[in-house]
Parts: sequence; C-alpha cells; structure tokens
Amino acid sequence: MVDIAPEQARTALDAADRARHQVAEEVGLPRGYWWAMATGWLLLGVLGTVLPPWLAGIATVAFGVGHGVLAARLLDGRRRTDRLQVSAAVAGRRIPLVVVGMLFGLVAVTVLVALALDADGAGHAGIWAAVLTAAVVGFGGPEILRVLRRWVRA
Repeated sequence: MVDIAPEQARTALDAADRARHQVAEEVGLPRGYWWAMATGWLLLGVLGTVLPPWLAGIATVAFGVGHGVLAARLLDGRRRTDRLQVSAAVAGRRIPLVVVGMLFGLVAVTVLVALALDADGAGHAGIWAAVLTAAVVGFGGPEILRVLRRWVRA
C-alpha cells in the first residue's frame, strides 16, 4: 500500500464514490408498497361513494393508520428489495418527507380530478378519480419517487 500513486488513489476513491451514488439511486420502496397503496386508494374511492360520509371518514382514518404502520418500517427507503439494505447515511434522511409530500400531492390531484369530473356531470366522480390516481401510484410510484428525490436531492 505504500507504493500507491496519488493518481491511483484518486481513481480508486472516485470509483468508490460512483458506486455509492449508484446504490443511493437504487434506494426506494418495494413495488408491493405502491400496489398496496393503489389498492387502498381504489377502495377508498369506492367506499367514499357508497358509504355515508361519516363511515367513509372512518375508513379513510383506518387507511391512514394502516399506511402509517406499514410505512413506519418502509419509509426510510432502505429496503427496496430483499437483496438491498443500505445504511441511512447512503439512503438519505429526507425520503420520508418526500414520500409524505408525494402522497399529499396525490390526494390533492384526486380531489381536484373528482371535483372536475363532478362538475362535468360524471357519475361516480370519486371512483374515477381514485382509479386515475391508483393507476399513477401503482404503475409510476417508484419512478415518481425517484424524480422527486432527485429534485430535492434526497
């Protein structure tokens, strides 16, 4: 190790840094998380249409509690697959904030779409808005999270 040239040391450190950034880019939530979220979104859309408002509110709170229990383990983003678990320093500490912000944005989109569909006279506007958001969450959740992480440097 005494005979290592400064250029070789710099090359090795750069390679290690690139590898660390590649692993950090892979950090996220498992695909099953996004499909469970999409299913819950659909269920809430249907329940919001067929149940009295107070019962739909209870279902929404129950969904929020269930999501909180599940997300408490997954929101650090460190367990995207069974094969990958990285340290919190590599994963970044802002991932939970990004995911929660993303969810608030999706709620806003769902409400706005439902209001627009209802104003247009569509039947079951809440269900259709939930279907749209569930499709976005299920199919695009990991990609949206990756873009948001890049935007906020999380």
